[in-house]
Amino acid sequence: MKTKPNLSFWKLWNLSFGFFGVQIAYALQSANISRIFSSMGADPTSLGFFWILPPLMGMIVQPLVGLFSDKTWTRFGRRIPYLIVGAVIAVLVMCLLPNAGNLSDIFWVAMTFGALILMFLDTSLNMAMQPFKMLVGDMVNEKQKGLAYSIQSFLVNAGQVVGSVLPFVMTALLAYIGISEGDGVPRSLIYSFYVGAIVLILCVLYTTSRVKEWPPKEYAAYHGIQEEEENRKINIIELLKNAPSNYWRVAAVQFFCWAAFLFMWNYSNGALADTCWNTTDTTSHTYKVDAGNWVGMVFAVESLAGVVWAIVLAGIPNKKVAYALSVLMGSVGFLLIPFIHNQYLMFLPYALIGCAWAAMLSMPFTIVTNALEGRPHMGTYLGLFNCTICLPQIIAGLTGGFILSLLGELQTNMMFVASGLLFVACLLVNIIKYDKL
Repeated sequence: MKTKPNLSFWKLWNLSFGFFGVQIAYALQSANISRIFSSMGADPTSLGFFWILPPLMGMIVQPLVGLFSDKTWTRFGRRIPYLIVGAVIAVLVMCLLPNAGNLSDIFWVAMTFGALILMFLDTSLNMAMQPFKMLVGDMVNEKQKGLAYSIQSFLVNAGQVVGSVLPFVMTALLAYIGISEGDGVPRSLIYSFYVGAIVLILCVLYTTSRVKEWPPKEYAAYHGIQEEEENRKINIIELLKNAPSNYWRVAAVQFFCWAAFLFMWNYSNGALADTCWNTTDTTSHTYKVDAGNWVGMVFAVESLAGVVWAIVLAGIPNKKVAYALSVLMGSVGFLLIPFIHNQYLMFLPYALIGCAWAAMLSMPFTIVTNALEGRPHMGTYLGLFNCTICLPQIIAGLTGGFILSLLGELQTNMMFVASGLLFVACLLVNIIKYDKL
C-alpha cells in the first residue's frame, strides 16, 4: 500500500473550510426550527415531529452520497460534485424556510410548506456536509487524521458561533436603523438566513477551488485496495456484518449523545424562556425574540467552549478518559440548566455542554476511520455510520412530545432527560477499544 503523504496545515484547512459555511446554515436551522414553527402557531408538544425530518433525510441522503460517490469520478473529483449540488440547493431553500408562514394564510398549508422546505434544506445540507468527512478519510494519513478532524471540529464550532449569533446581531442592527420585527417569524431571523446562505456558497466555492481529489488509480494505491474492489457491486448488509467492532461500539455511545442534543436543540428556546424570562407563551415577543435570540447566544458559547476544549482534548494522552470526561461534563451542564434563572449565568451550563460537543465531533470519526483504514468503500461506511447520528434523533423526535407530556409539558424538564442520556453515554465509552489511537 502506498503511504499517504503528510499534508501541510493549510492543505488540511482547505479540505474542511467549506464546512464553516455549511455549519453556519446548520446552526441557524438547529437553533431556530422550534422558533420558526412556534411563531407560525405550532404547539410545543408537536415540535418534535418537525425535528424528525432533518435526521430522517440525513439517514437517507448521507449513505447514498457515500455509496454513489465511491463509484463517481469526474474532472471535479468524486466527493466534490455532491458538495456543490448540495450547497446550491441549500442556498435556495434557506431563503424559503423562514418565509414559510407567508406562503399561505391557512395554518395547515403553511405548516406543510414549512415541513417540506425543512426537508429539502436538510437533504441539501447533508449532501454538502458528508463529502467533508469523506475527504479527510480519503486523503489524510492515519498520523494526521486527529489534526484534520480537530481542524474540522474548529471550523464546525466557528460556523456554529457565527450562525448562532447572527439573529442577535441582526436584531440589534434592525433596531438601530428603525426596522420593526413584524408579525410572525421575526425579520431579523429571516435576514440571518439570507446572510447565512451567501456565506455558505462562498465557503464551498473556496474549498472546491483549492482541493484536488486523487483519481481512482491513485486513490486505490493509497488505500491498499484494488480499483475493482472499490467499484464492485455493494451488499450493504454484508458491509455492516464485516464492520470492525469499534464501528458498533462508537455507535452505542453516539445513540445516547445525539438523542440528548436533539432535546437541547428542540427545547432550549422554551427552557430559557421559562427559567430566565418566566414565560411559556410561545406567541409572545419575549419568547420569540428575547429568549429566541438568547438561545443563539448560549449556543455560540457552547461552540466557543467546544473550540477551546478540542485543544485541551488533543493534549490528554488517555483518549478513553478524555472522551468519557467530556460527555460527563455535558451531562452536568444539562442538569444545571433548570436551576439557573439569570441569562448570563446560563453561559456556564452551555459551556460544559460544548465540551461534550467537541468530543462528539472529533473522536468518533477519528476512531472509525482508523478502524476502516485499508478497507474499500470508505465513503459508504461513513455514510452508513451517519445513521448513528440520525437514528437517535429520529427516535428522540418521535418520543419527545410524549415525554414532554409526562413531565407536565414544561420544556425545562427535558434538560433532565438530556442529562440522563449523556450520563449513560459516558458509561458506554468504556466499551470502546483504543488500540490504534
